[in-house]
Amino acid sequence: MARIAHDPDVFEVFYREHVDAVQRFVARRISDPHRAADLTADVFLAAIDAAASYRPRRGAPALWLFGVARNVVNSEFRHAAREQQVNARFEGRRLLADDDIVRAQERIDAEARSRELYAALDGLTDAERAVFELSALDGLSATEAARALGIRPVTARVRLHRARHTLRTELAPQETQLITRSTEVSP
Repeated sequence: MARIAHDPDVFEVFYREHVDAVQRFVARRISDPHRAADLTADVFLAAIDAAASYRPRRGAPALWLFGVARNVVNSEFRHAAREQQVNARFEGRRLLADDDIVRAQERIDAEARSRELYAALDGLTDAERAVFELSALDGLSATEAARALGIRPVTARVRLHRARHTLRTELAPQETQLITRSTEVSP
């Protein structure tokens, strides 16, 4: 019996000798023919894994295989019962409302645009990016950004202009409108 785990020829003989009996065993317990076929295959896979546990003094290989089949089928029943319990908890309850789905889709779309923006930001120099982030993300004016960075306001405006130009050429037109609106500098 231990050889079925390592010798394909021995396994084939074992399989052909016992497959009909295992199929009948499983079919008496499982009504779905596709699931019964899957479980029959699972029984033989489990038999390969457990071949070393076979003890001849406990009975013939067929009896041992029925024990393996019983364990596989019982495991399937336990799994199905757990799944049914979980489904019963949510049955009749709507997990997501329509507006939740819309909000989730909007979040996904926004994140995709954010990834594009961050990729485009990599094309900026560190100085341009610093001014742009202070302006666009933190809401500072160019003068305030200049003060925060310790540079002249005219330098900050030039860097912000260059950053916007670079981003406009990198991003699609709709994102460009978003960037222009979010980074408009107040006088």
